[in-house]
Amino acid sequence: MNPIIKQNGINYGLAMGIISVLFTASLYAIDLKLFTNMWLGIIMIVVYLVIGIILVSKTKKQLNGLITFKEAFTVYFIAAAIGAAISVVFNILLFNVIDPAAKETLNNEVIEYTVNMMKKAGTPSDKLKEIVEKMQETDNYSVGNQSKGLVFSLIFSAIFGSLLALIFRNKTSNLE
Repeated sequence: MNPIIKQNGINYGLAMGIISVLFTASLYAIDLKLFTNMWLGIIMIVVYLVIGIILVSKTKKQLNGLITFKEAFTVYFIAAAIGAAISVVFNILLFNVIDPAAKETLNNEVIEYTVNMMKKAGTPSDKLKEIVEKMQETDNYSVGNQSKGLVFSLIFSAIFGSLLALIFRNKTSNLE
């Protein structure tokens, strides 16, 4: 593997992980209700996408303007995987070791938010009750569910990384 790709992937992955940890820790410290704020979630997704674009663009420049699909995908995916792994490890520690009570509070906040949204959408009360019961039985912050979230994050990262690689790759026939 090209050392530039490896180094950029690791450095940006660490940066993404640190940003995620700081974001989560800030929400935790300020108010758990902020975890249900859709706009904050969208902002974080946009931040990660912008970091990915900057990463692939910078890597292409460092490779003298020549980057293959594989190189572009690899550098992004390394960074995304490291960032997601750091984020998940922090969440597991925060909600299962440091403050397990917070996940119960957060789950109640998510249920309340979901009920309000579904009421606005006109969901029948019997269906709403069924959904709430299922949500109460689910521990979204368990190690298993956090691990499932990591898998879905990696799938999303692979899809986005593929799109980035298609955009940034050189389109000459001899560069894959």
